[in-house]
Amino acid sequence: MHFTLVMAELQSLLKATGEMSKEFVLITLSKLFSTYAPQCISFTWLTLAGLRSVVGQVKSGRILRIACAVVKQWLDGVKTTLSSGTQCPWSAMEKEQIYENIHELLFSVVQNWQDCQEEEDKQAVLGAVAAMLDVLLQEELHQDAVFYQLYDDTKQHSEADHAELTHCIMLQARICPEETILFLQSQLEDDWETGCVAALDLLGALARSDEPMMTEKLPQVVEAVQRLCSDSRIRVRRAILHFVNDLLNANTRSCSAWDVVGHIFSEFSRTAGRRAAGDLSTREAQEEGALQELCMNILGTLDVSVRGMSKLLWPRLLLFVVPAQYTGMLIPVSRCVQALSKREDLTGRRIEDLDPHFISSVFQGPMLTPQTLLARLLVVAGSPVAGSELQAAALLLMKNLHSRFHRAVGAMWATEIPLLLQCLEGKEESFPDTAEFEHRLLKFLRASLDTIEDEAWTEALSCELSQRLSSSASSSGEKSFLYKALGTVLGACKGDLFIQEKLLQHLEEANMEESSEAQGMISLLSHAAESNFQTVLATLTTFASRLCKGCNARISRRKKMELDSRRAHATRSALMLAHGSLALRASKEQLLAHLEGDIVGNILMLYSCSCRDLQNKLALVQSISDFSSAFHAVGDSAFFNPSLKCKLLEILMDFMKKYYSGIPVSPVPLKVVLALEQLSKLKPSFESKDMREMLVLCCKNIVTHPSAEVMVKIRKSQQAAQYLQLQQRSLKALGRLMAVLLETEPTGSFFQNIVHVLQRSVTSGNVWERKRALQTCSQLLAVCEELQRGDVCEHFGSLVGLLAPLTCDPMPASRQLAVTCLSSLLQIQAKASNRVSETGDIRSLCEGLHSCSVISQLQTSSKMARIVCRNFPLERTVDFMLAIKETIRRANGVRVRAAGKWMTTFLQMHGKDICRDVQPILYILRNCTSSAQQSLFMPFLCQAVVILSCCHSAAMIDNFSRLLGPTDSETWRRIREFCLQRWRR
Repeated sequence: MHFTLVMAELQSLLKATGEMSKEFVLITLSKLFSTYAPQCISFTWLTLAGLRSVVGQVKSGRILRIACAVVKQWLDGVKTTLSSGTQCPWSAMEKEQIYENIHELLFSVVQNWQDCQEEEDKQAVLGAVAAMLDVLLQEELHQDAVFYQLYDDTKQHSEADHAELTHCIMLQARICPEETILFLQSQLEDDWETGCVAALDLLGALARSDEPMMTEKLPQVVEAVQRLCSDSRIRVRRAILHFVNDLLNANTRSCSAWDVVGHIFSEFSRTAGRRAAGDLSTREAQEEGALQELCMNILGTLDVSVRGMSKLLWPRLLLFVVPAQYTGMLIPVSRCVQALSKREDLTGRRIEDLDPHFISSVFQGPMLTPQTLLARLLVVAGSPVAGSELQAAALLLMKNLHSRFHRAVGAMWATEIPLLLQCLEGKEESFPDTAEFEHRLLKFLRASLDTIEDEAWTEALSCELSQRLSSSASSSGEKSFLYKALGTVLGACKGDLFIQEKLLQHLEEANMEESSEAQGMISLLSHAAESNFQTVLATLTTFASRLCKGCNARISRRKKMELDSRRAHATRSALMLAHGSLALRASKEQLLAHLEGDIVGNILMLYSCSCRDLQNKLALVQSISDFSSAFHAVGDSAFFNPSLKCKLLEILMDFMKKYYSGIPVSPVPLKVVLALEQLSKLKPSFESKDMREMLVLCCKNIVTHPSAEVMVKIRKSQQAAQYLQLQQRSLKALGRLMAVLLETEPTGSFFQNIVHVLQRSVTSGNVWERKRALQTCSQLLAVCEELQRGDVCEHFGSLVGLLAPLTCDPMPASRQLAVTCLSSLLQIQAKASNRVSETGDIRSLCEGLHSCSVISQLQTSSKMARIVCRNFPLERTVDFMLAIKETIRRANGVRVRAAGKWMTTFLQMHGKDICRDVQPILYILRNCTSSAQQSLFMPFLCQAVVILSCCHSAAMIDNFSRLLGPTDSETWRRIREFCLQRWRR
């Protein structure tokens, strides 16, 4: 009875504040247990609850150590009691309560005392925790209690709670390492995903610890984890990667039994494959992407200074550079190699020194030669789809591994590769785009080969690139660069037979029906021709002859089907383009020796054997454009074969004649005009009749067509933007062609032809045609202004008469273009007459033309008329009036009124000075009265007659006194009678 009261009092004092009372109570409890242990056992659960309150109040020092001693003392007693079998006084329910109280006390101790600073305190806490775990581990049911509480899916633990529970298990492992590790290993084989992930996390934490027991057990742990590598569950795969990271940063010697580096790469490849398959949900794709990032982060953050890390990584990393599935890992690989290169000489260990079984399991294919490695890194560096970071990683690998490639490149690469890296990082302002970077990279490759000067080495590299090219899919983003890289390497080779063999191989393999393949093959041939022009041209001639041989002869049906296949025709088109590209790469001597006979001859032979579809025609036109441009670049001393030039012109003109402008959009006119532009630059110049025919056809196809009805259809179609862009390019090309023709035929007669051809379109009823004609005219006059063509002034009157009414065109763009043309015309006139144009530039008045008001437009146009008329050469008066008549005859609406305004303004300003032109002007006015638009023009006609009557009454009386002709209109009869009556008065 007295003992019970004492114990009850002690339990209440445990919860009291004040350190003296706690110390006294704890010492008393210890003494009581020493003397009356059997009696104390029945108060165990109360004592444990009281001790929990002490743990929450005490942080360190003497009382903490006393409390830990009491816990250990009482728990030792509990263990003894539980081990007494049938002598144990507790029922099963009471035992469970004791275990629960011990759990709670354990977590409280860990939560409050795990961060003790004093060594004495740490040892005391460890002893107390060991005593509690010793009791809990008595029963198998409680061995994993902490583990399951830590990873119970139904509970949400804070980070602090998670850390406390993990610490408990770590302490458990220190106390009973064998049992703990065996238990965690057993969880790896369980189907419970959460338990498996938890076990991996804890094993990783144990691997990071400095415990000797864990170092001893690591090999068997690694072996157990390795068996999980094929697990498809995303959380398990992530946990394995985290375990690998812990292992690499803790003990690299334990990695010998399992290629953990290889697992990182395999997991990266696995995630990439799953994402590429395209059958994942959004969440699954994100999870796989996160795994890829984790793989890269693990490798990229490895500390190469860790003992044994260099041996583990090098040269093993090289095996993962070449396979395409590991491309994304080149960034962390590059970082590792760079860090390794700063610590040791990377030429020390060879790939051959590694385990052959390991090599064959990781790297399926030929051994890793310098050429294999360089080809892979070049492809990555030259592929813009890889991204600049990946490209930079490839370049850095080349720089750090230079001795692995060839001893001669070290100094050069140390200088050149940093410059390429600057381009990728955007540090160089002159670096414009990816095409320029690719050009620099290929130039770097060629310079490297020239530095190496080893024909066998270069041929081996070309074989490696050739093999990669043959095995690459057409859709591969790297294939375009592979073509150019192989061409560059073949350009550095010396053996003609070797070069020809490789070129023929790829000419036969390439599927030219795919535009990317055709373009790639053209670039391969062009780059190879840099130093081997003769060999490449001879190879092309041989292959072209095969394609055309037997086209017109009696051959087998199978051979005929082969030669007439779509692929064969596509190949002919590609070969035509290749010849043109080859011409652009040729030197002056090579071009003069081979252009007309070999290059042009082969092109025409290939075209004659083709099906002459759109693709063949475009290829022919482009090749003509290319070799003409190349020949023109040779210089003024070169003369092209006149008969061959006429034949090419005939072909191009025939294309234009057969072209129909409509939907769908065709690029033929643009391509033909571009080719004509280049062909027209070649000496000797075309004859005038050829130039005129060329001009008429080009204007008909580009300016006259399409009609207004077709334009409406085009603007409503899905191809509207594409067509309008193509049309603008065609108009600009036509303007350049006219400029070339003006330069090659400097007489005034050709400019007159241009004006005559454009006149019909400028006065057309089709607003779109007028706009196109004005665009062409504005380009033409700009060129004439630049060339200071004074002969343009001879057509000043005609041009003003045609352009003036268009300052009031319904289409705003046409109004602006008309003003631009008039302004250029005034500038040309001023320069030709060596004077400054009066009253400034009419373009300053353009604002008034932006108005939607017709009246405002007419007022602005009248102001412009006064400016132009002040600078008008009066000898061009009749031309002006004839052009105005043409507008009145074909135009309507506001344009007729604008024409009348300009005419009356001119007569008001210069009526007194045009005495000799009165008769032809009256003749022109008389013809205007038969126009369908006479009602609109009548006020201006009458005003013109009045002005002329006031200024030149004698001439007017003489003209009107003559008898009327049979073709005179009734309107003109009335005007004549009215004037005669007034004069008689």
